[in-house]
Amino acid sequence: MRFIPSGHTLTTALATVAMASLTCADARAQGRAPDWQRLAQLITERIAPENGERIFLLGAPGVADALVPALREALTRAGAEDLGAIAVGGSAPAAWGPQRTLTDSDLASVDVGIMLPGAAPTHAPYAGMQRVLGAAKGSRARTVHFHWAGAYSMSGAIIDLTPERAAVYERALLETDYAALARKQRQFEDAMRGVVVRVTTPAGTDLSFSIGDRPVTKQDGDASGARARRGRNLIDREVELPAGAIRVAPVEESVSGTIAFPAGDWAGERVEGLVMRFARGQLVSFDARAGRAAVERELQVAGAAGRAFREFALGFNPLLAIPTTGEPWIPYYGYGAGVVRLSLGDNSELGGKVTGGYVRWNFFTDATVTVGRDVWVRAGRLIR
Repeated sequence: MRFIPSGHTLTTALATVAMASLTCADARAQGRAPDWQRLAQLITERIAPENGERIFLLGAPGVADALVPALREALTRAGAEDLGAIAVGGSAPAAWGPQRTLTDSDLASVDVGIMLPGAAPTHAPYAGMQRVLGAAKGSRARTVHFHWAGAYSMSGAIIDLTPERAAVYERALLETDYAALARKQRQFEDAMRGVVVRVTTPAGTDLSFSIGDRPVTKQDGDASGARARRGRNLIDREVELPAGAIRVAPVEESVSGTIAFPAGDWAGERVEGLVMRFARGQLVSFDARAGRAAVERELQVAGAAGRAFREFALGFNPLLAIPTTGEPWIPYYGYGAGVVRLSLGDNSELGGKVTGGYVRWNFFTDATVTVGRDVWVRAGRLIR
């Protein structure tokens, strides 16, 4: 699947993050290193391993090396069967333990795969695990995404994870009130059922849709087997840590209105003043102040999926909200309270009808979200 978060392919973005992410050595040189022991314990608690569950780790050497042995130890103490850590993009340090290969046949009996910093969905072991999840309805099989990445500028460009930004992630992981987060997300899902949702922005976005009985994936940090068994789609079984967003593919025919995009890169060129108009979930026209031809080129390559509305996502975690002091930035893929994502493309993993592989994320940090008659987000701030 081709993801383009605000003009970057996901593969490129993660490769950039793997190069720029905070290693333990870098952190000690610039400040305190993340407390990998506490983070390992938190991840284990969120997974809540059932006795004998088979778990493997996938990560890039040199990014968060101290986390690997700490996490393997914590999982083993919790009763899991440790299948080891698989290195991608380099040789594993001795502390990771002996390397092994997991075939698709092996993965069929795996209960949990953990994507650590530097790993990506395109790496073979994780791609194999996704195939397992796609056929795992009613199963406890699941994955955890611990990217330690996903920081963006306000213009939507991927930025380095500095020690200060890493501290935001660490605090969010360790201090989130997961019960309260889950409760608020359930309330929002209940509010969306049976009414029209409207998203507006000062730049001119005015988009309306309904979700019908579509599944709403609530990234509330619950990575347990019980939650996986209840999953209705692929991403219900791919749990993000840090946690914070809800994601849903609206009923395609219900999507209508305009999206006024922030400036961003399309087909490798800067595009400004882009406004797209949708009817019944399909792009019917678009204009741009600059770069219109680049948008057309990207859509041509994307095929039919590029002209379809994909997904609405809304962040709920106050600890991942856009900072109000210092230089603002968007933490962890827009999972912070009040951040909206309006995406284009393939929504089959969310339970939608659009296929084709192309996906483009777009961040909106000043949106107002009205659910029925109730305003939940005003000018980028979650108010309910």
